[in-house]
Amino acid sequence: MHMDELKKLTTSEKRKSLFLEMGISTLQDVVMHLPYRYDEIEECFEDDKVIAEGTVLENAKVFFKGRLSRLSVKVLIKNEEYTVTIFNRHFLRQHLSLGKIVTIIGKKEGHRITASQLLLKGLDEQKGMHSVYSLKEGMTDKMFSGYVKKALSLIGDKLEDFVPLDYKRKYGFKDKYASLMKVHFPKNKEEMIEGMKHLKYEEFLKFQLTMQYIKLEREQEAGIAKIFSHQEMNAFIKTLPFKLTIDQQKACLEIFADIEKPAMMYRFLQGDVGSGKTVVSSLALYANYLSHYQGALMAPTEVLATQHYETLKSFFKNTDLSLALLVGSLSIKEKEDIYEKLEQGEIDIIVGTHALFQEKVNYKNLGLVITDEQHRFGVRQRQALKNKGKNVDFLLMSATPIPRTLALAIFGDMDVSEIHSMPAGRLPVKTKYFKGNSMKPFLSHLISYLNEGGQVYVITSMIEDNEDYPLKSATQVYDAMSRYFKGHYQVGLLHGNMKEEEKRQVMNDFHDRKIQILVSTTVVEVGIDVKNANMMIIYDAERFGLSSIHQLRGRVGRGGEQSYCYLLSNATNKEAIDRLQFMENHTDGYEISQYDLEIRGPGEVLGQRQSGVNQFVLGDAIKDFDLLRMARNDAIEMIESYYKYNEYSEYLSVIKQNIKTGNEYVD
Repeated sequence: MHMDELKKLTTSEKRKSLFLEMGISTLQDVVMHLPYRYDEIEECFEDDKVIAEGTVLENAKVFFKGRLSRLSVKVLIKNEEYTVTIFNRHFLRQHLSLGKIVTIIGKKEGHRITASQLLLKGLDEQKGMHSVYSLKEGMTDKMFSGYVKKALSLIGDKLEDFVPLDYKRKYGFKDKYASLMKVHFPKNKEEMIEGMKHLKYEEFLKFQLTMQYIKLEREQEAGIAKIFSHQEMNAFIKTLPFKLTIDQQKACLEIFADIEKPAMMYRFLQGDVGSGKTVVSSLALYANYLSHYQGALMAPTEVLATQHYETLKSFFKNTDLSLALLVGSLSIKEKEDIYEKLEQGEIDIIVGTHALFQEKVNYKNLGLVITDEQHRFGVRQRQALKNKGKNVDFLLMSATPIPRTLALAIFGDMDVSEIHSMPAGRLPVKTKYFKGNSMKPFLSHLISYLNEGGQVYVITSMIEDNEDYPLKSATQVYDAMSRYFKGHYQVGLLHGNMKEEEKRQVMNDFHDRKIQILVSTTVVEVGIDVKNANMMIIYDAERFGLSSIHQLRGRVGRGGEQSYCYLLSNATNKEAIDRLQFMENHTDGYEISQYDLEIRGPGEVLGQRQSGVNQFVLGDAIKDFDLLRMARNDAIEMIESYYKYNEYSEYLSVIKQNIKTGNEYVD
């Protein structure tokens, strides 16, 4: 901690402690703690938004409950008396004396106002843009703005500026000091946007340089060229019970070419739900096997791992390769038997969960690692499995497809393969949104469908009832449907709190048609393949992201029959209703993902992903995509110039140090 630097700002030990609690220990930290929003103060007096000047009518009162405080004060606004309440701002009490003119920002209900801000000046003095910061209690926006101004004057020309002069000139950026002044103390919105563009570009450039440098270093690492018989591969493909689509063939050729190069493969394979990524991965594993190396396929859950194992077993039934499943629910004896066979090289392909990279698991000659639903694994988890071999090829798969240009920008250290086309015979899922949480509008269709021998998924967002959230829970729906269909159809229950053995038994019973209606949470989102189940009902559908709904919907329609998905929701919010209506008319995963990304952002859609997509503090990979793409092109240009002419060496040295120490974008 750089306490000496904080001493330059304040002698107050309490203030210094507040800075440290906020993760601020240097002057650089202070100036880079940017506003998270701006209040443009213009008078407004509506129920949902109040910005008004008032006069304090009596001394403020403060009430405490634990560490929380509530300040209440009577104020005269437009010749009427209002009670204004603000939380966790008890330190304002000493300033709110009788007759004090204040500006109130908040929401009104009758003659009560819940304030988000209580400013100690009149409205005319407050007009314009005001920076709002994320601060600890005891620090106000006004105080912090003062510290920012002081820190900027103290830093002067020592301010860390990562953007090379060439690129500042190219985009018309001023020096970083000027950009920070525009962001912290903007005169207008245009000035703030201009300053923020510079800072976002700097963040993106660091990220892209990191990704491009990692990729370059990996390409220069000595790898192992795996040689296999294409004749044997073609013969194997002919044994499959279906013909590969054009996109599947293209993805396979890209992967085969990588495997045969004397460099490590690091490829990202994305495709829509049901597009056949598992087939492509199985062919990659088979090519690796023909090259006399072991392969590992890692899935995030036992249910999905078991599904993959059964699928691969059916694909490889006419070959001599040895296939095994390693999951946590196996007995100690079963696990130890697998450990021994892996180390001896008696297992050619292993499928499993995180159990695959545990310390006691050793491989004789691991050559290929595939992770499915890659965003569910952290970088360290995948790296731990990759480190089980030498120069291991890596294939990462995702069924949350995103536009190729965005994939290249976000997954900048990987090559990208895509599957767009769907296998022949697949019918689009008919999707219908219903307002409310009742099955009545389609109950007759549900009953006739069950009478014909069909099976149904019923999805909820919660396992058990919670009085804080009036939503349908899995247990509540399970109990209700069990009573309603008693003596006619068997209802099953599946959720994440069940033991793996229980989950597997329920899934087996559903697969074997012993269960006709499966009530479940999102544990069925990926990997479940029951071709007789062609109807899905999703309760409280507004609670799910569209990509998640599309994943769930992908569990039906996996045979050749028409399938149905019913979305039930009590939502009154227009945006939520628009999203569900969008799902009625769109079945392309790429379009849905793009729409979802624009609405919710990459963090929510892609999950806690590697390579920093969620680590952007300022930029947004979707909204600022053009800026991200510019930074990517510039990063490639900078690295090429470095290796040709030794230019930008000081910038690359920062990146190398970050990679070495695990700072910024490196998990």
